[in-house]
Amino acid sequence: MQKFIVPQFIDVENKILGPITVRQFATLAIGFGFIFVAYKLADFALFLILAAIIGLMTGIIAFVKFNGHPFHIFLLNMIATYKKPMLRVWLKEETKINRGKAKEEKKDKDEFVFIPKKGITSEKLSELALIIDTGGVYKGEAEANRINQALYHEK
Repeated sequence: MQKFIVPQFIDVENKILGPITVRQFATLAIGFGFIFVAYKLADFALFLILAAIIGLMTGIIAFVKFNGHPFHIFLLNMIATYKKPMLRVWLKEETKINRGKAKEEKKDKDEFVFIPKKGITSEKLSELALIIDTGGVYKGEAEANRINQALYHEK
């Protein structure tokens, strides 16, 4: 039997300059670029204020970790959370039905109606749990009935 080496520490970022990673270096370079643009375009008092704000934001984005993830990932997740609707409806489906008699009225009489799906019974849920618990050895009642009919009707 061959032995394989399993890579470890795959979530560690590559370091390019001491403890600074590629992501941190790129973030700092972009921040210093913004500071340089502020130096060229603003007077000195405004430049100092902008440099402090840009430097603080760049430092936070480059070096702060939130729950073990980089801060920019946290920001993206926060924005995605606020963009999603707060009210969620599970498996809501609307079906378009036509209540008009003539084809001309079809466009005017289309309605969207909520049609609930059939719920899963506790017997079916128990059967699915048994299939999962046995690792697929137990195939379910329908499969067992099909196999039994195939075995006993061959004779």
